[in-house]
Amino acid sequence: MKQFISLALAVAALLAFTHKAPNRQNDWVPLFDGKTLNNWKVGANASTFAVQDGMLVVNGPTAHLFYDGPVMNHDFKNFEFKADVMTMPGSNSGIYFHTIYQESSWPKKGYEVQVNNSHTDWRRTGSLYGIQDVKDVFVKDNEWYTEYIRVEGKHVTIKINDKTVVDYTEPDGVKRGEGDEQRVISSGTFALQGHDPKSKVYFKNVMVRPLAD
Repeated sequence: MKQFISLALAVAALLAFTHKAPNRQNDWVPLFDGKTLNNWKVGANASTFAVQDGMLVVNGPTAHLFYDGPVMNHDFKNFEFKADVMTMPGSNSGIYFHTIYQESSWPKKGYEVQVNNSHTDWRRTGSLYGIQDVKDVFVKDNEWYTEYIRVEGKHVTIKINDKTVVDYTEPDGVKRGEGDEQRVISSGTFALQGHDPKSKVYFKNVMVRPLAD
């Protein structure tokens, strides 16, 4: 009888763990497993993205890797996002949010958070690209740092190693210029950018924490 009870408790515990919602609020959920590109989708120039030693390596022609997995059915509105990032000298990349899969070219929907410590583009790491740009360099190439994004309502906070570099609230009814009409707060997925063949950037510990809508 004791053995039966112990077995029943073990099975119950296993089921509870297995069915634990991976996207419930207050949980940090990994989006990248460190081994494969499972749950991610890329169109043109897919060879720009590779997995090596637990890291996502981005190096090659312009391409974008979109999260396409089960967490929140890859449709995030309010959230916290963080990733450990390392750039090589002269490199450029980015993290898009509230975007949608696009086969090629630069994503038209959503915002880009800049990854760039020494590229010729003056908009540096942490910039909410073209909206609230950062000119100062807060981290160095060849060193890991954490890039953090929080979106709640119309409010966007971006931190580099716990230092707030962008604090932006999108105005109600904001209108963007031609071609940037979808560069607004909405909902959508994340995308990592491969900027050009001379750029090499590493990502790991890519995680999200959904927040209440």
